[in-house]
Amino acid sequence: MDSIYTKTILDNGIRVVTERMPNVRSVSIGVWVNVGARNEKRSNNGISHFIEHMAFKGTETRSAYQIAREIESVGGQLNAFTSREQTCFYAHLLDENLPQAIDVLADITAHSLFRDEDIEREKGVVLEEIRNMKDTPDELIFEYFLENIFPHHPLGYPILGTEKNVSRFTRETVVQFIEENYTLNNVVIAAAGNLEHKAVVASINDKFIFANDHPRRGNRKPFAPMAGLKVYEDDISQAHICLGGRGLPYGNPQKYALLVLNTILGGGMSSRLFQTIREKLGLAYSIYSFLDLMADTGLFGVYLATNPNQIEKCIDLVRRELWKLKKQPVGKKELQQTKNQLKGNLMLGLEKTSSRMNRIAKMEIYQGEFETLDGVLDNINRVSPEHIMEIARILFDEVKLYTTILKSNRRSHS
Repeated sequence: MDSIYTKTILDNGIRVVTERMPNVRSVSIGVWVNVGARNEKRSNNGISHFIEHMAFKGTETRSAYQIAREIESVGGQLNAFTSREQTCFYAHLLDENLPQAIDVLADITAHSLFRDEDIEREKGVVLEEIRNMKDTPDELIFEYFLENIFPHHPLGYPILGTEKNVSRFTRETVVQFIEENYTLNNVVIAAAGNLEHKAVVASINDKFIFANDHPRRGNRKPFAPMAGLKVYEDDISQAHICLGGRGLPYGNPQKYALLVLNTILGGGMSSRLFQTIREKLGLAYSIYSFLDLMADTGLFGVYLATNPNQIEKCIDLVRRELWKLKKQPVGKKELQQTKNQLKGNLMLGLEKTSSRMNRIAKMEIYQGEFETLDGVLDNINRVSPEHIMEIARILFDEVKLYTTILKSNRRSHS
């Protein structure tokens, strides 16, 4: 699919990146604020996610209903998400309605009222979200795992925050965090689809209002040594396991070898872990490996859910697969099939405007430059068995592997 990437830095410093996809009829646009759980303190953990919620509760000119209705009335979608390092407000809609989306996004990011009564009401919604997550062990295990990998560091804080913190958020808490973090140097506006870059820039100009730049705080706190084995108990029947450690930053060139390695290890039903632990031995229903590439660090791991009696056996089997990747070169056939799988998944994913929008935003935030799809595919093609063994030896060192287990607190009676 032919596409054209363009970047403009507005007079106020906001970066606008677009990718034109002339063969589609839709557009995805996102306002990315380079602020997330990582920028929080223990005392205000959860505030980024809470602000994401509050942005939709009403502005000087639109009620919460009008904000939602204005995009949905033309068949579009308006939403947001908070991650460990970013908050994104985005819309997906027909190309002809892009100016409407820009107007609404500018309104909710610059003119939200944050009324006391709305804050009190939304606290209840977020508290229910936290409680729901606590009742979902296959989500809760990841919160414990991050806390294990990044102890005493904001990257290990829960994105949703704690019930105690959320309960005491006030309008002053919200406004202060926005003034300190929602600044011009932290904003990237990304759009992909059937669009004209100049028209997007013209629509954006003067609509988005953020505070002037000032130094970031608390984003580069040093990492403490990782905790070892951590076991948590809850009233559940299965055991949930995460095994892994810190990975690579987004800008590290070895990430392509890591992407191939991750696909071999646990990326789909043909992966080694799935074939061994689920298909051959029947020890788990859900098993996969995962990656997260961040600004100056990363995360990798394996997740599985199994019978509590099989915990040690499953952990031993996972470690055995990691050991093989360190010691035994991947065969030529398996390597080529994996590269084809990875490239196919990437290209199919990028048929969606939302995926393209996410991709160009992250490249701008983490690298400050665009990398063509052909360039990415070439980098994947260049990965050799030696590259995979090298990154496996770096990351799968025994002293760098940590295990988090969430298991039943029920005691069996004989």
